[in-house]
Amino acid sequence: MATDSWALAVDQQEAAAESFSNLHLKEEKIKPDANGAVVKTNANAEKADEEEKEDRAAQSLLNKLIRSNLVDNTNQVEVLQRDPNSPLYSVKSFEELRLPQNLIAQSQSGTGKTAAFVLAMLSQVEPANRYPQCLCLSPTYELALQTGKVIEQMGKFYPELKLAYAVRGNKLERGQKISEHIVIGTPGTVLDWCSKLKFIDPKKIKVFVLDEADVMIATQGHQDQSIRIQRMLPRNCQMLLFSATFEDSVWKFAQKVVPDPNIIKLKREEETLDTIKQYYVLCNSRDEKFQALCNIYGAITIAQAMIFCHTRKTASWLAAELSKEGHQVALLSGEMVVEQRAAVIERFREGKEKVLVTTNVCARGIDVEQVSVVINFDLPVDKDGNPDNETYLHRIGRTGRFGKRGLAVNMVDSKHSMNILNRIQEHFNKKIERLDTDDLDEIEKIAN
Repeated sequence: MATDSWALAVDQQEAAAESFSNLHLKEEKIKPDANGAVVKTNANAEKADEEEKEDRAAQSLLNKLIRSNLVDNTNQVEVLQRDPNSPLYSVKSFEELRLPQNLIAQSQSGTGKTAAFVLAMLSQVEPANRYPQCLCLSPTYELALQTGKVIEQMGKFYPELKLAYAVRGNKLERGQKISEHIVIGTPGTVLDWCSKLKFIDPKKIKVFVLDEADVMIATQGHQDQSIRIQRMLPRNCQMLLFSATFEDSVWKFAQKVVPDPNIIKLKREEETLDTIKQYYVLCNSRDEKFQALCNIYGAITIAQAMIFCHTRKTASWLAAELSKEGHQVALLSGEMVVEQRAAVIERFREGKEKVLVTTNVCARGIDVEQVSVVINFDLPVDKDGNPDNETYLHRIGRTGRFGKRGLAVNMVDSKHSMNILNRIQEHFNKKIERLDTDDLDEIEKIAN
């Protein structure tokens, strides 16, 4: 690999080249395995099957468990009306929109989507009619239960209201008709209840909600099942679809499920690197990366730090090593159930642990005000071994929030990871300075 392909900038090329020759860094061969995951072919490489796989449903459930209140958000609401000639075309709020109408809504976790559609369902229920009138689809059993809790809380002054869960394991007698007003469940079971078992008369449904659309389409079979359910519903049924993200696949799915929709989008806050000082450290091995980390901790005061690793194995090893050094360490990894992850995050938020070691997948959506330093023990890459710029921004963006200056340190241990860092730098057009962690005076300067 040519030196200039991985040097951070023209003025750093000679220094970087000299540093790498002194470190005798291994030229790693990167190749995708059968699943497209990156496998390093050197002897110290960790197995690809230990890499975390993103579980959107688990992440969504985690976000619900760890949030006790709504996200404080000042973003613009974008409303796209289906009919430009409508007098409501220029509305900018829910109140002006005067629901019920078909709706596609996108906003980040914690902005009140569940409360919005629960309110829509509650407003349409006629308790005297003892049959299902509202149907809500969730991607998983656990998410269905979470939504059910919200319905029960918001409907607690509505004693006549009855709720049923159409989830696997909830067995009913064949030929039975259910009398609950709202049914919440997963697509496969709801489809069975509507068609094969005929527990629900879909022609009597007035409100159909499809929640977590981005999670839904990531689960095999759910998309087709949801479309089949929607086609059984009456033409005048109000259709509501909600999603935290709005990539093309979600939009195509939404268009199949919701005819003639109004669209509400909450624009995401732009994360910025302007308030974050970024550095990289040259290392030759995992142990050298750990030593560099200890040097940083020995030289500057860190309120709380998040350290990101690529695999569970590295995260577990690092957490154990830091604990041996006397640090209060929390570990988040994929083998934990969601409730365990939520408990770990809550302890970290409360300051009971000062260091959170995590894989990227487990840490999505966690905001902790006291985090002043983020360390990329491993740089973020996608499944093809290319820089994951969005994840990089999301990781280190945690430190520059709430009006504070943040600090991000990237560990570089190969020509490949240097190349990744160089491409990240080019993408954001922000210089990443080299940090010599053997020089305590230099480390102390970065804290000022």
